[in-house]
Amino acid sequence: MKKFTLLLTSTMLALGMAVGCSNTTGSKSAEKPNGSSSSASTNAKDNASVLVGIKGPLLSLDPANYRDRLTESVLRNVFDGLVTTDEKGVIKPAIAESWENTTPTEWVFKLRKDVKFHDETALKAEDVKYTFDRILKENGIDGKTSPRKGLLEGVKEVQIVDDYTIKFVLNNPWPILLTMLPLQQIIPKAYAEKVGDKGLSEKPIGAGPFKLVKAKLDERVEMVRFDDYYGGAPKIKNLAFDVIPESSSRIGALKAGEVQRIHDLSASLSKTLMNDPSLDVKTVEGTRVYMLQMNVQKPPFDNVKVRQAMNHAINMDSIIDKILNNYATRLAGPMLSNAFALDTSLKPYEYNPAKAKELLAEAGYPKGFQLVIDSDANNKEVAEAAAAQLRDIGVEASTRIWDIGVLKPMLLKGERQMFMGDWGNSTLDPFDFLNPNFISKDRANYSQYSNARVDELLKLGSTEIDTEKRKTIYKEAQQIIYKEAPWVFGFSKKEIEAGAKTLQGWAPMPDGSLYMSKASVTK
Repeated sequence: MKKFTLLLTSTMLALGMAVGCSNTTGSKSAEKPNGSSSSASTNAKDNASVLVGIKGPLLSLDPANYRDRLTESVLRNVFDGLVTTDEKGVIKPAIAESWENTTPTEWVFKLRKDVKFHDETALKAEDVKYTFDRILKENGIDGKTSPRKGLLEGVKEVQIVDDYTIKFVLNNPWPILLTMLPLQQIIPKAYAEKVGDKGLSEKPIGAGPFKLVKAKLDERVEMVRFDDYYGGAPKIKNLAFDVIPESSSRIGALKAGEVQRIHDLSASLSKTLMNDPSLDVKTVEGTRVYMLQMNVQKPPFDNVKVRQAMNHAINMDSIIDKILNNYATRLAGPMLSNAFALDTSLKPYEYNPAKAKELLAEAGYPKGFQLVIDSDANNKEVAEAAAAQLRDIGVEASTRIWDIGVLKPMLLKGERQMFMGDWGNSTLDPFDFLNPNFISKDRANYSQYSNARVDELLKLGSTEIDTEKRKTIYKEAQQIIYKEAPWVFGFSKKEIEAGAKTLQGWAPMPDGSLYMSKASVTK
């Protein structure tokens, strides 16, 4: 890892010498996406190279051809969307300067007139339409359908009104269009048509604060400042993301000064950094829910009393305290504690082993049963703690650790008993969380849960435009799910990151995005 990082550092320094000698001034804006306005500087510290250590590879450089949070976290530095979110998840203007919901099924967006792509061409409405048409069209990317199409399921078509005005036409009222748009990044139509899908994926062009220089997805991604960024040119000149899978190795690279920022720290490992005067450790409430999903279609979890017993038998508060060092929030039901339409009347299942044993006996399992809890490596410790607690009530529980790519097809087929997993909800809206996890046979319904009323409610909630009615709909769905308990309801974890004291202007984001547009280096 050290040899690789030194190689990257050399490459970055060479890049800085090649492109960092001239004086440049970036365009100015009243409000910079993801932050405040700024302009490029000729100060030597503003021509610095910064490396960020990330936990894994990117899946693609094409912003429409992946469904992976880490990939998005990195590519957000290259591409911008119509709108973005701030550190609190609030929607902010980006390429679109304003918008209006003109009818229940139409949204009109006014585009900024000072946005340029990295090839210096102006961004116009035709680029926005092309971007979304490519995602919405079946088999629209090299003969395959965009993995991000599901994030736009309410959109019927996108129409050009004029060069700087675009209209979204919906199939039905879809109240969460605005919250889903930060997940889609705009590309240049002319360039994409010229180079094709393959060319775009190899040398993508966006309108974000950094231009891509070169990339090897499982090793490093290198970028350089875009001086004509409409939000104000970044202060750092060269930016790279260094793939360092092991948390301990990322920490070692940070301490050695080989990288300046790292993410995805465990609570226990972050403690080793807190007393280092040269480092900053920062946290923010995350948007990922962690839970144990039970296969409700097979014994013993086809019995609701057994599922409720599991909730009483696993001490989530103890897990949060002892394993997560209290860098987590206990959840009463399936949703995040700050999600829209959260039913605050629900209280966490009480840790009560005696009650759990009683329920098991009533369900016909007085002596327990055999259980394998499946997990990926990231959730290994929690899965093992849950298994130990279940053994205390007579359940012969063990764990098995998988590569999630191997495990996922088995989960979808209902071939496993219990899964310790997680699912992100960056929009904080129930639509992109409850729907995939609880609608019958949906893409993340690993518990094989099926309830006709819940299906009906979640589909109603997707199209109801009255805010209070939406809340009522989702609260009823939560109450049913809570009572039927297809999950052992878990927790959300804080996002924990660390960086060098000399690196300023960065902050962890609730959705894990690794924005670097405001970062600067002090000497």
